[in-house]
Amino acid sequence: MERRVLLKNIFLLGAGAYLSKSALAAAAQTETTNPGFTTPSAAATISGITTPTITIPGSTPTQPFHHLKLGNLDLTVVTDGSLRMSPVQPSFAPGIPAATVDSLLQNSFRSQQAIELGINILVVRTTGKLILIDTGCGAGFGTGAGWLPQSLADAGIATTAVTDIVITHAHPDHIGGLLNPDKSFVFPQAQVHMSDIEYKFWMQDAPDFSKSSLNNTDTLQKIIGSTHAALKVLRPRLQFFNDGDELWGCIRLQKAAGHTPGHTIVHIFSEGEELVHIADLLHSDVLQFPHPDWGFYGDTDLELAAATRQQVLTELAATRTRIFAYHLPWPGIGHARKKGGSYEWVIESYPIPG
Repeated sequence: MERRVLLKNIFLLGAGAYLSKSALAAAAQTETTNPGFTTPSAAATISGITTPTITIPGSTPTQPFHHLKLGNLDLTVVTDGSLRMSPVQPSFAPGIPAATVDSLLQNSFRSQQAIELGINILVVRTTGKLILIDTGCGAGFGTGAGWLPQSLADAGIATTAVTDIVITHAHPDHIGGLLNPDKSFVFPQAQVHMSDIEYKFWMQDAPDFSKSSLNNTDTLQKIIGSTHAALKVLRPRLQFFNDGDELWGCIRLQKAAGHTPGHTIVHIFSEGEELVHIADLLHSDVLQFPHPDWGFYGDTDLELAAATRQQVLTELAATRTRIFAYHLPWPGIGHARKKGGSYEWVIESYPIPG
């Protein structure tokens, strides 16, 4: 079975989670063809962005999960599904010659037509706490994503058992899983922790996107509107953190601005061991490790995001620190290794699943 979400960019599509049922129903009855997009029969079509219906024969399959120990912490990786971005440019490497990008993809044995983004969710268990880091897409991205509740159940984790959720940034594919379509809380017992900078940025009347590639006014208004609406509902559950804060004796928050102003990477540590959740620092292992300067369509500040990417990769490679990557291939665990004047992704291997 092929899982795909065809989208111009992952952020506008997330707006669907907060649109009215009537708007979604109307959209679902239309098919729109955009240059470079394949348009199947759509579950929902929002401003030309299509999410196909995926039919799974028989019963719902059990989703994979991966357990690991970090000191005295128990960690689990589950999947929220995947996103497919096609065409590759200009979402990735804007301004870079197409032949250069295509050559790198081809030599890496990857498709030149699309980039597949994993959605890897990290669960941290410590004494008295069960913590999620981000929550995936929710209902706004079609049936190829939004799997988190079922994936947690398959891993033996009830949504009611989650005590805390750390949000790395407020894009819809990270906060979309917090709310059901009726605006009720997916995780009814959980407190939600978010950067104070991030919250204030999105709650402005006119957040500044002048340094991004998101220059379509209609698109931006939908992104801002949907995020603002979600955060307004979430406000009673929100607790705010600042750069360098520590939580529960096992998590330290580090601002890594550029993708968004409050974009945060998460250091998980215990008994001298560390794993760094890099959130949306990178979206492609084969494009952005060798070329940290190549931008991504969703970066709020393209130049700052590139500088942050370079700085963090330099630190992680020098210290040989283990990495967890939200959007890299399953299960998103590996290391950054210096290669010439740049870097490469070395994925962690396991002898058996689980």
